[in-house]
Amino acid sequence: MSNENIVWHDHHVTKKERSSIKQQKSCILWFTGLSGSGKSTIANAVEVKLNELKKHTYLLDGDNIRMGLNKGLTFSDEDRVENIRRIGEVAKLFVDAGTILLTAFISPFQKERDAVRELVDEDEFIEVFIDTPLEVCESRDPKSLYKKARTGEIPNFTGISSPYEAPKKPEIHIINDKISVEDVTQHIIDYLEEKGYVHD
Repeated sequence: MSNENIVWHDHHVTKKERSSIKQQKSCILWFTGLSGSGKSTIANAVEVKLNELKKHTYLLDGDNIRMGLNKGLTFSDEDRVENIRRIGEVAKLFVDAGTILLTAFISPFQKERDAVRELVDEDEFIEVFIDTPLEVCESRDPKSLYKKARTGEIPNFTGISSPYEAPKKPEIHIINDKISVEDVTQHIIDYLEEKGYVHD
């Protein structure tokens, strides 16, 4: 079927209406950082806190997505771009559903993160840079990925043999080497409350 035969179907229930009954403003909390930076740990902690506040959330994690939606994609630069493109389209649907979506992906390229930002309204994409020094990430190495990358067992590994482009102007910038998960979580919750994403 050619694309000219596909037409976007508008819904009768709007994004604003879906969000209002949840008493929140839908958005994407896009956690980015090196492997071992703490992205998934912090994203999970933020989701737990939002759940305690009775907010409607969902968390997309890199490994989980690659086991399903993006199964078959490699870690080549080309497939990494496609990985984020697909995630971006899914994220857009969650925002339209009125949900606060949390994502935890290395997403090493600024261009691809910006492409996801452009899929939603200006205030619906919150880039959260978990800025953890490489030596700290490598010292954690829970899956021995850095060790394997250093010996050449894993090619195209971000931070070692493949570049990571740090966010230029993230909405939230966390230096994550001497701060507790609890403090980071509260900082992010405070931001969401201050900007009106969550309210009573």
